[in-house]
Amino acid sequence: MSKTIELAQALIKIDSVTPNDKGCQALMTDHLQRSNFEISDLKFGEVDNFWAEHGSGSPVFVFAGHTDVVPVGDESKWDLDPFSAQIKDGMLYGRGAADMKGSLAAMLSASERFVTDYPDHKGTIGYLITSDEEGPAVDGTVKVCEHLNAIGQTVDYCLVGEPSATNTLGDIIKNGRRGSLNGTLTLIGKQGHIAYPHLANNPIHLAVPALNELCDELWDEGNEYFPATSFQVSNIHSGTGVTNVIPGEIEIVFNFRYSTESTHEGLQKRVCDILDKHQLEYKIDWNHSGYPFLTPKGELVSGCVDAIKKVTGVDTQLSTSGGTSDGRFIAPILNAQVVELGPLNATIHQVNECVSAQDLDDLSDIYYHILKNILS
Repeated sequence: MSKTIELAQALIKIDSVTPNDKGCQALMTDHLQRSNFEISDLKFGEVDNFWAEHGSGSPVFVFAGHTDVVPVGDESKWDLDPFSAQIKDGMLYGRGAADMKGSLAAMLSASERFVTDYPDHKGTIGYLITSDEEGPAVDGTVKVCEHLNAIGQTVDYCLVGEPSATNTLGDIIKNGRRGSLNGTLTLIGKQGHIAYPHLANNPIHLAVPALNELCDELWDEGNEYFPATSFQVSNIHSGTGVTNVIPGEIEIVFNFRYSTESTHEGLQKRVCDILDKHQLEYKIDWNHSGYPFLTPKGELVSGCVDAIKKVTGVDTQLSTSGGTSDGRFIAPILNAQVVELGPLNATIHQVNECVSAQDLDDLSDIYYHILKNILS
């Protein structure tokens, strides 16, 4: 069995449900120290993080990822123990196999191979690892980035090992992500008896015209890399649960996934302008959970595309689709070029999460050749 698969199985067997690391990072740092990486443990709050580095100077190439996993849910629905890391018909099963302990194992084995082959490589190999990516992401990567920024540690290139492939390993590289802006809107009316509507003011009725306008608004048209900004309502709550009471207020929860053609400040203002136009009494609680980022074609993207082609023969495509990742912190805080490149994402967060064992070995080869392309 390959070193990559052994490492992946060892990590998967640890039930590191977010935000608990439970020793995954110690396993990783022990392995890295054997390859002469210098380790800095960085705990913020109750969250375990670490920074590791090998070499010195520029360029600085960083592997980033997370050791925490989402809960398994109803374990009886799994065909195999979700923390047994069994291989069946060539597939490695377990929570975190694809998201993203398989990638972590591939990073480790690729780094070990590279520093053995190129002990005097140019620049620096770094690791930025957290156990707070699947949870609130408050004391994880964002805090590490702020710490690195404060001590003057630069990062030129960063590869986040999030599962990025759709149909075959290497078919997609995420070279950016949309920003995410959440809003909780409360529209205020006047509660009353359903039979006396003239004595009340129904906030549901008040909300409909404004909500229609918000849903129909063209926020931007996107660009070469991003689709148009999307506005989606995710939850509506109003009323007391009975049929004869007009509610006093309505709560509407919504989200923007926005392109680099918009800003979160601009979107907030435009929402308020529409609500004000309808003369509504309201309040909004905003939560901005991620800036958009984009890495255009250049040395990092080219190094990844070349490595994928060399190992798999696949012509990769660039994409900014999908949800948020910790790249939303690394790119703006450290002013780094960031890509996401990992295994297939078909089973992530699902029952029977799994990844091809051969894909993990190939992913390790891809990571090795990326290191060669940038640091040798």
